[in-house]
Amino acid sequence: MSTFQTLIAAVAAVALFLYALGGFSRELRAAGGAALTRWLRRVTTSSVAGFTIGAGATALVQSSSAITALAVTLVDAGAITFRGSLGILLGANVGTTVTAWLVSLKLTGIGPAFIVLGTVVSIVPLRVKIFGQALFYFGLIFFSLELVSGSLHVLRDQPVFMAWLARADHPLVGALFGVIFTAVVQSSSVTTGLAILFVQQGLLPPAAAIPIVIGANLGTTSTGLVASVRMDRVARATAVTNFLFNAAGVLVLLPFLGPLSRAVVDRVGAADAAVAWAHLGFNLGLGLICLLTLRWWAPPLARRLGVDRDPAATAASDDRVPPA
Repeated sequence: MSTFQTLIAAVAAVALFLYALGGFSRELRAAGGAALTRWLRRVTTSSVAGFTIGAGATALVQSSSAITALAVTLVDAGAITFRGSLGILLGANVGTTVTAWLVSLKLTGIGPAFIVLGTVVSIVPLRVKIFGQALFYFGLIFFSLELVSGSLHVLRDQPVFMAWLARADHPLVGALFGVIFTAVVQSSSVTTGLAILFVQQGLLPPAAAIPIVIGANLGTTSTGLVASVRMDRVARATAVTNFLFNAAGVLVLLPFLGPLSRAVVDRVGAADAAVAWAHLGFNLGLGLICLLTLRWWAPPLARRLGVDRDPAATAASDDRVPPA
């Protein structure tokens, strides 16, 4: 197979991966979207509960972008408050690490089984058929990753590709690549999945893949920013806050990213597992630090963004003011 054919096959497999992720998220939200929305409304009165549900919901739908966009939409609709959304956003970053673990554990071979299972469930005359398409797309996610993996190994013999990929060895370049690529494809799962596949194929050293997956956390915030453009000020502030605490985490870690990446690789041993552990450690650490300090940084940030007063509280306060 020629280099051009190999690249076309790899790009087609990545496109199929994107399609599968979108379809799985869409079908799962269609099957349980109303219940998920009501659930989020109830639990966001507690930041800890919101964090847990944000992580769980993201792990379930395999898309932090989807949960982030949902949180921003609920804020815009007045269903949850600005502060109530913060726990969900922090938790979503943790939930999105599940993709990296599934790939690092080499579970991509389960794809065909879930494709067949989803097809069978879709045609049975029972209520569970509504989950058939979700199972189908779940299998398609891993089947497409298997296709990506199969089309990548020949690239090791291409000097131009390897020279280009070697540039990601610098932490700043790797992080920027993760930010830009994730913003373009609108999915950090794609970026982390490909980075780990590159490591498994010997195309990328794990210490270079770690900055890429860390940068992906910042790139994925673009979904919420785009979704909030035509929404009200509180929804825009929610999306901006999601961007800010991810940007702060990346910027604080960036000067130490090289040594830390090598330390994680030395400690874990297995190259692909090291990337998954680094991804989880960064998101969990950032999430817990922000969650535990929420009472100190959220109020001044809300004032700075012009959303220091809860819309519901404002409305109640206005109702108590007698008409002039």
